[in-house]
Amino acid sequence: MGSDPAGHVARSTAVPDAGTAPRTPVRRFLRTADGVAVDARYEPRAAGRGSAAGHAGDPSGTSGVDQVFVIAHGFTGDLDRPHVRRAARAFARYGAVVTFSFRGHGSSGGRSTVGDREVLDLAAAVAWARGLGHARVTTVGFSMGGSVVLRHAALYGPGSGAGDVGDAGEGSGAARTDAVISVSAPARWYYRGTAPMRRLHWLVMRRTGRLVGRYGLRTRIHHRDWDPVPLSPVAAAGRIAPVPLLIVHGDRDAYFPLDHPRTLAAAAGDHGELWLEPGMGHAENAAPDALLDRMARWALAQAG
Repeated sequence: MGSDPAGHVARSTAVPDAGTAPRTPVRRFLRTADGVAVDARYEPRAAGRGSAAGHAGDPSGTSGVDQVFVIAHGFTGDLDRPHVRRAARAFARYGAVVTFSFRGHGSSGGRSTVGDREVLDLAAAVAWARGLGHARVTTVGFSMGGSVVLRHAALYGPGSGAGDVGDAGEGSGAARTDAVISVSAPARWYYRGTAPMRRLHWLVMRRTGRLVGRYGLRTRIHHRDWDPVPLSPVAAAGRIAPVPLLIVHGDRDAYFPLDHPRTLAAAAGDHGELWLEPGMGHAENAAPDALLDRMARWALAQAG
């Protein structure tokens, strides 16, 4: 597919053959199980960038050809934001990459439910990646996306039935993930212990805040409260095994203090690994390229 001068890939009206990964970027709208149109972009693994089997860039010795990373951005982000694109480029050294905009964000339809129904958006993106022929999927989520990848892995994992998402639909096995990387995620809902999180609650729960979100942050937020309250991130972390889980958190995160990642890691037990990153702030904006590289290498190592 061609790109315009800004680097945006034109949306394709043609769907690649099932089981055949495209050799060029593809952008299209996916349809979630509850009928929301989600803007998504697929990019093949970058050629000649050190991710072939046995190359020094792949310490596991595992080929990145069948690996795809599905990246879930944070609240008020979208797939075209610079830091999401930077993360996509980093992971593309090690495998194909799918990025998408959550409902209510960017060009996607619907309204944000701040981590609840978003699990269906991620499921649609993962199923699309598998349908393109990729044998191994790693979900990578930041902040709100970090909570979504945890819950998604619990709901679509081995032996699960998408328990608290009534519209999961048929074929949810295609939406399963093989490894999970959760970055800057909360451990529990309704946390108001920091000034940024108090501001976020105002943004989500007040009509004036939602107007600011819509017109100032390009994020359309649903006015309804959660009913029922979705599975919490910490409860989800305890249900992900045997899928490997990496929890990444900065020690300068202004949103969620270190008790959040430590609680998640404790819930995950032996199937969870915790990286506390010195000097790192919050989410994809704060994740340095070297950390993204290490995360990608961790994902490939899990396949070995």
